[in-house]
Amino acid sequence: MVLNFIKLCKKFKCFNILKIRSFTNTERAIVLGLETSCDDTGCAVIDGKGNILGESLYSQSAIHVKFGGVNPVNAWELHRDNIEHAVNDALNSAKLTLSEIDAIAVTSKPGLLLCLSVGVKYANYLAKMYKKPVIPVHHMEAHALVARVYYDIPFPYLTLLISGGHCLLAVVNDVDNYLLLGETLDNAPGEVMDKAARRMKLKNISAFSSISGGRAIELASKNATCVSMFNFPTPLQKNRDCDFSFSGLKDSLVQKLLEREKEHRLKGDEIIPEVFNLCAAFQLGIGSHLAHRLVRAIKFCEIKKLLHVDERNIVVSGGVACNNTIYSILENVSNQLGYKLYRPPHKACTDNGVMIAWNGVEKIKKNIDMMSQIPLSEINPTASFGVNITDQVKEARIQVRTPKLIVP
Repeated sequence: MVLNFIKLCKKFKCFNILKIRSFTNTERAIVLGLETSCDDTGCAVIDGKGNILGESLYSQSAIHVKFGGVNPVNAWELHRDNIEHAVNDALNSAKLTLSEIDAIAVTSKPGLLLCLSVGVKYANYLAKMYKKPVIPVHHMEAHALVARVYYDIPFPYLTLLISGGHCLLAVVNDVDNYLLLGETLDNAPGEVMDKAARRMKLKNISAFSSISGGRAIELASKNATCVSMFNFPTPLQKNRDCDFSFSGLKDSLVQKLLEREKEHRLKGDEIIPEVFNLCAAFQLGIGSHLAHRLVRAIKFCEIKKLLHVDERNIVVSGGVACNNTIYSILENVSNQLGYKLYRPPHKACTDNGVMIAWNGVEKIKKNIDMMSQIPLSEINPTASFGVNITDQVKEARIQVRTPKLIVP
C-alpha cells in the first residue's frame, strides 16, 4: 500500500534529474498514470500492449457545479485528499503493488498550477520511495494519443481536441512530434457552454441541477421542437485559418436571451419558454464552427501532404467530444471528405488516468522523458502545444465553405 502522502511527502525534495535506463521489453512494461490538471483526480494502470489493468477516478464535478465553476484552491484540496485513495483503488483493481509497477507517468503541464503540483509532488514521492522512473506528460498530448489504446491508428493523423480549457487542431506525427494548425483565440468550447448554461438558468431545472453546463445543454437540446427558431452565425468565416473563437457565439446567445426575457417580461430565476430550442441552436453553432475549421485543416494537410493518402484518420477527443450531436456533425463532415473519425470512449475523452499512463507507455517505447524526479520548475500551467505552424495555414489562404451539417 502507498504510505500516507500528506504526512510524508514534505520530506522529499524534487531536484534530481537523471536519465533512466531503457526497457528491454516494452510490451511487458506496466505504467501507473496520475492526472490532476484540473478538477478530476484520475489514476490508471496500463501495460505496454494497451491493456487497462486498473483505473479509478475521483470527480469533483458536482462540487464545482454547485459553486458555478472550478475554484483552484478547492480543487487543490480535493486532489490532495483524494490522490492516495485514487492510486490505491487503481492498484487494487489491477491486483498489483507499487513494487510491481515499472514507471509512473504524471501530468506536468498545462493546467491549474496548484492542481498540477499535487500530482507531480506525489509522483516524485512514489518514485523516490519505490525507486521507479517518473515520466512528465503534456495533458493535451495525452488527449491526442489516448485513442491509440482503443484503435489501431498509425502516425500521422489529424486531431481535434475540444474541452473546457482548450480547443486546437494539430497533426500528430509521433509521440513527441506535433504540428499545431490552429487554436482558440479566446474561450474554449466547454467553457463557453458552461457559461451559456448558467446564463440560461438551466440549473434551475431539476434534471440539470447537478450536471455540468455542457452536458445540460446537450440533454436540453433533445427536447427542442424547432431548432431553426434561433440562428447563430459561424464565427471567423472570413479568416482563412484554423483558429477558433467562441466568445461571439456566447454574446449572441446573451443578446437573444435578453430579447426573449424582455418579450416575456420575465423576472429573477424565470426561464424563457423557448430555452430548449435555444440550447439546440447554440449547440449547432458550436458544431458548425468546429466543422468549418476542421474542413480547412483537412484541405491544408492535403495540400502540404502532411497525411498519408492511404491513412486518412482524424481523432477527436476532450470533454466536449462526449457531446454526441457535435461528434455526429464532425463525423459526417469527415466522412463526406473521405476521412475516418475516431473518438475514444466517453470516460477516456474527459480527464482520466488512462491517457496519462498510456502516454507513459508510448514514451517508454521511444525511450524518452524518463527521469528519477521531475523538478517543480518544470510544472507549466500555460505550456504550448507542438510546433506552431498556424502562420503557414494563414499564408495558404485556403477558402472553404461552411459544410452542410447533418444533425442527428
